[in-house]
Amino acid sequence: MSLRQMEYFLTVVEESSFTRAAELLHVTQPALSHQIKALEKSVGGPLLERLTRGVGLTPMGRAFLPHAELAVRSAARAQRAARAAAGAEGGELHVAALHAVAVGLLPDVFARWRRAHPGVRLLLHEYGTTEELEEQVERGVADLAIGPRPRHWTGSVTGVGEEEIVLAVPFDDRLAGRTRVRLDELSELDWVRCAMEPVVHGQRFLDWACAQAGFAPRTALWTEHTSTAVRMAAAGVGIAAAPAHVVRGAVGEDCAVLSVEPAWRRELTVFARSEPTGVLGEFVTVMKAALAVHA
Repeated sequence: MSLRQMEYFLTVVEESSFTRAAELLHVTQPALSHQIKALEKSVGGPLLERLTRGVGLTPMGRAFLPHAELAVRSAARAQRAARAAAGAEGGELHVAALHAVAVGLLPDVFARWRRAHPGVRLLLHEYGTTEELEEQVERGVADLAIGPRPRHWTGSVTGVGEEEIVLAVPFDDRLAGRTRVRLDELSELDWVRCAMEPVVHGQRFLDWACAQAGFAPRTALWTEHTSTAVRMAAAGVGIAAAPAHVVRGAVGEDCAVLSVEPAWRRELTVFARSEPTGVLGEFVTVMKAALAVHA
């Protein structure tokens, strides 16, 4: 079994066609078929089956697929890390982040990184939940992830700072002249909620926090992205809770910002499959420096 054979297998699966896969791989179809048969012989059974429309996976192929993906991506990640560590032109660093972190913090982080490492290209993968970040780093899609401390991660986790969750309200709102507010003062207000809201103690964060203050939040609108929720709050649809770096530094120029009393804060981390040495360690250093400025 070779890495090339697994790459060929994955390409056939992605294209659902030996013909298209052969074209993409720049090999003849007989040569591709020969490599797939050799792979199937080494694993002990058929991985692919020809269907009326294209090519599908056998039960053995479905079991083999995620491991082949991880092996191929791990090899690519090793090559990227080696080139990036040397500062080689063409070196790449794949970063996974929550959407809110990408919008609010990473522009500054990436600008700092580009000034220090102009030969290392960055690729950003954005996700909605910490669980998705864990899955993508585990699968080898990204070299590292940035987000709240993961609950089930068994690899390296490095704390890089904290983020404050603040409230966004329109400039003409009765609360706009204040800087801080207690949550129990907001029981009669409408809220703009986000599907990316974290889960705390089995509940969405705002439901849990408001329950501690003795009321249930009245939701006026659900959005997909944090940045959208802030823009809706600025327009007067309802009050929104979001990380301070999103509201103050990215999309909140048209709204007033209030801190909750006591403050809502959560840790931000960088996590990876292994200890962040070399280029990964340098990225962690840049991340800490940027967060210190935003603190």
